[in-house]
Parts: sequence; structure tokens; C-alpha cells
Amino acid sequence: MLPIIENTQPRAYDRTAIFHYLDTLIGNTKLHRLNYDHGNLFTKLEFQNIFGSIKDRPALYILRKAYERHLIDDDTTVIESTSGNFGIALAGICRLLKIKFVPVIDPNISGEKANILKLNGCEPVRVSERDETGGFLLNRRKVVKEYLEEHQNAFTPNQYENPDNYMAYYYTLGNEICNVIHDLDYAFISVSTGGTITGLSQRLKEHYKNIRIIAVDVQGSMIFSNKPAIRKLSGMGASLRTPLFDNAQIDDFVILSQADIIKGCESLYSRHSLFLGASSGAAYAASDLVLKRLNKKNINAIFISPDGGNSYIDTVYNSKWVTENILT
Repeated sequence: MLPIIENTQPRAYDRTAIFHYLDTLIGNTKLHRLNYDHGNLFTKLEFQNIFGSIKDRPALYILRKAYERHLIDDDTTVIESTSGNFGIALAGICRLLKIKFVPVIDPNISGEKANILKLNGCEPVRVSERDETGGFLLNRRKVVKEYLEEHQNAFTPNQYENPDNYMAYYYTLGNEICNVIHDLDYAFISVSTGGTITGLSQRLKEHYKNIRIIAVDVQGSMIFSNKPAIRKLSGMGASLRTPLFDNAQIDDFVILSQADIIKGCESLYSRHSLFLGASSGAAYAASDLVLKRLNKKNINAIFISPDGGNSYIDTVYNSKWVTENILT
């Protein structure tokens, strides 16, 4: 006899129950050990979160805290600048909460991610003009600021400055790693808003006394550099260094070209059968670079894989796109 599976999805508008329901769908992702020759290398497969990425964690945490603080209600409009994953997570959660969500996006977002936003009932605001750094982030944030000034009952999660962003990783992803891996020497973490690396670095430094936290960025990003350049890969790097980084405990950083990041993605798939996104490929490429140089068989390292490869089929995994946009 087949087991009876109880439908635990709560009734609409019971928002406390909805948050509890989402707790069963977000977090506790698989910790995967790679077959790797230059040490013990692990990764967390964050595409297993219900809305498809690591950004499910801060989206849930931030909205829950906003609800508990009475910052959102039935008539609130949530608005946020997003390159894709955070917006998708917010869209999915807001749909369950019956709260309107407006994502502010730009041309770098993949077609799949834009369609998922629309599937969740959103009407995205698209910013098409590049800012002074060559990116779109600063102009996306201007749109959010103007909307907040013009609408009374509006709330922005503000992933670029909200400490709840990094606390989400401290209490969830950080604890999950600490509870499973006995000892860690290195953690490689791709950066954008700074939330992931700030929360993780704080928690991992508490638990693993000698761990080194390595940030991974892309050429043209302004987080560790003052040389802006046009970036075609979405989801990592940023046009500004957010205040969240002031609380991060970073030991070193690696800046990769977009071509090297794509090679990292290709290597993950061809050597390890892991079909992952650009930020994952970047973190793996950086870890491979450092661990090969160290060449210590007993070293323990982890890199974070923020999302899967489906949204990158038309870019990272499309040789024609890569040739036309990255290699020329």
C-alpha cells in the first residue's frame, strides 16, 4: 500500500503558517563531496531550495522579519532591485503571502528568469540605461528609491544594506555547514550584495578557528576594484561595494575573467556532472586555482553553489553566445 502524503500547504492569508510551510521547503540543501584530486572539496547545492537558488534563504528571512515587525500588510507593495534569483524568491513567497511584488530588472536577466517572474504574477520594471560604472545596478536602485518616495505603503527588502540579508545565512546555511563538516580550511564564496559572504564568514569563523574565507569576484565588478567594465554574466559582481561588506571577515579574494568563470561551469559539468550557474562556476574555478597550488591531500574546502544551470542555457552553456559576447 502506498503511503498517504499529507498536504501541509496552509490556507491562504494565514501568513504565520505560510512561513512555517516555507521552512520545510527552503534550507537543508545537499552537501556534496566532489571526486577531486587536490584535497577534500565540498559544495552546497543551493538550487535545491524550492524557488531554485540560495536567495530563497534571505528572501524568506527578510520577509518574515518584516511581517513580525508589522512593516508589511495586505495592502503593501514589495519592490526590489534584482538580477534574477532574489526577485524570483521574493515573487514566489509574496505570491503565497498574497502581497504584491514589483521586481526591478535589467537586460542581463535571463529570459527564463524573466518568465518565472511573470508566472508569479509580477509586472517587472525594466531598466535599460547603463549607469556610470557600465552596469545597471545604480539605476535599478534609483527606480526603487523613487517608487518608495511616491507610494506610502511600500516596502523594499533592500538586500544591499539590510542586515537581515546576511543574518539569514548566519543562522541557516552557516549552521548547516558547521553541523556536518568537522573541520574546514577554506571557503570560496562568490560575491554580489555581500549578504552570503558576510553571514557565512561570521558563522564559519566562529566554528572553524583557522578557516580562510576567499571571496570570488568577476572582472569589471566594483567590489574589490576601481576599474569598471561591462559584465554580461548575471548574478555575481556588482556596480558598488555595499555596506554589508563592512561586517564580512574576508581573508583574501580572487578576481576572475568572465571566460574563466564559463570554463569553471564547463569543468563542473564535464568532470563532476554538476550543471550549475555562473556564480557556482566562479567559486569552483577559484577553489581549483588555490587548491592546485597548495596541493595538500588532507586539506578541507567548500565552495558555495548558489543556483543551477537551467537559467544559463542561452548564455554560459551556449557556445555561440559565449563567442559573440565574451570571447570577442
